[in-house]
Amino acid sequence: MARRTEPDPTTWWERYGHRLEGPPVTTRPADQPEQPPPPAAPDLREDEVLRPRADRPRSGWRRLLHDLTGGRVNPGPSDADERRAELLERVRTPLHGAHRVAVMSVKGGVGKTTVAAGLGMTLSEHRGDRAVVLDANPDAGTLADRLTGDARVTVRELLDDLEQVATWTDVSRYTSLAGRLQVLASEQDPASGDAFRRDEYERVCDLLGRYFNIIVTDSGTGLVHSAMEGTLARADSVVVVGAPTVDGAGRASKTLDWLVAHGHAGLARDAVVVLSCDRHSREIDAGRILEHFRTRVRGVVEIPHDPHLATGGRIDPARLQPATTDAFLELAALVADAFDVRRGG
Repeated sequence: MARRTEPDPTTWWERYGHRLEGPPVTTRPADQPEQPPPPAAPDLREDEVLRPRADRPRSGWRRLLHDLTGGRVNPGPSDADERRAELLERVRTPLHGAHRVAVMSVKGGVGKTTVAAGLGMTLSEHRGDRAVVLDANPDAGTLADRLTGDARVTVRELLDDLEQVATWTDVSRYTSLAGRLQVLASEQDPASGDAFRRDEYERVCDLLGRYFNIIVTDSGTGLVHSAMEGTLARADSVVVVGAPTVDGAGRASKTLDWLVAHGHAGLARDAVVVLSCDRHSREIDAGRILEHFRTRVRGVVEIPHDPHLATGGRIDPARLQPATTDAFLELAALVADAFDVRRGG
């Protein structure tokens, strides 16, 4: 006789329902703190993913060997290449706000306008922000002639229309362009030059500071005209131009003395001295001149004689000798060193 099986009292849901509902839900005791989520994984940076690769040499036998072997043999950059890369990194120092550089010389004929032009072109070429060079020479300056050949619209027109300038497009109507560098010409009528007073310079400079990160002022010769007072009142740094001659070096040193005596000791101490070497003599001890200025200022740069610059005509960067280009790059790096420690103003 078959054995009778008693019916199972549990329902199907009680026996198998948990398989549909998933794992049992547990509750966190009230006194146990909630666990924070795991930290997000850091982003992968390019320098962590790419294998190190030697930079392509720029010149000399290293460049020749690299090119002849299709890059399979790469001796890497020379000391000069590494020096240039270091200068470029300094030139590209981040800048917040506006920085105003005054290029000045008490003596004419030492290359002040050339230095202002070269500095402006170098900074604008290697940086991504906006740069402008302003000719504040009260005696019909030649900055625009050297850079763009266009001096039809000058700072005088900008002053006359200052209240109507409200956008970048408005400002650009009063400047000409040399590469990426904006150029604001000086008043070309010598009889009207004295009208460019301190208060007018400051108004123009303040306007430019709203649209440009770097403002280079070619301040003209002399230290007592009204525009110079405004230039120094607004300057964040100063470049003093001289020459490796008795009179050129002596005037540059006296310019530093004048700055100290007239309340600009900070600008004098942090200045960069540029020695324009168009004039030189074997009778001059250039080493002693360099040492003199190195004890007084933050940096000294020698701009070598360059046949293209010596013509006094329009400057074409492609026609400059490599040593001249390197000297302007060194000057730009010294100026940019002050960007992250700049005074206000």
